[in-house]
Amino acid sequence: MKKTQKGKSPSPYRWAITVFLMAVALSAVLSLASESMLEGAGVAAALLMLALFIGLGILFDIIGVAVTAADPKPFHAMAAHKEKGAKESLMLLRNAGRVSSVCNDVVGDICGIVSGATGAVIVTQLQRALNLRTMLISVAVTALVSGLTIGGKALGKTVALKKSTRVVYWAGRFLHLFHG
Repeated sequence: MKKTQKGKSPSPYRWAITVFLMAVALSAVLSLASESMLEGAGVAAALLMLALFIGLGILFDIIGVAVTAADPKPFHAMAAHKEKGAKESLMLLRNAGRVSSVCNDVVGDICGIVSGATGAVIVTQLQRALNLRTMLISVAVTALVSGLTIGGKALGKTVALKKSTRVVYWAGRFLHLFHG
């Protein structure tokens, strides 16, 4: 465990508070973006927004799993050869627990919540467009959103485990764009 000033260990609650604040901020931003884009949008735009949030949740789930499974050895070799993204990849691996928590729990859960809200907007729009007030539309959209999210994450976990080095490398390359 890291030591803070004067040899004290950091508070066990600090990470939880940081994650809480991150979740509140990210949730507010994504929800606001979703609400503003969906306001007055048609079913097609809402479906596109839904696909974006489901895809984003799956992508971050893949990254979160990959950082916990990847071996750092290839990244040390890449860093020795000064390859772009190698340092960032090593930073992700050194902080695998926190990266996994942010990717899987914060981003993944927020995307799940926002995609559920987007699904509710789609249900309302479909009911209005089809002039139907049946529960079947709600059940069908909810089932589809759940199936796509859960199935996508299951497939993503398989990819993350089999291709963890490649996933972490590309995440590191992406982060390098902001550090380089």
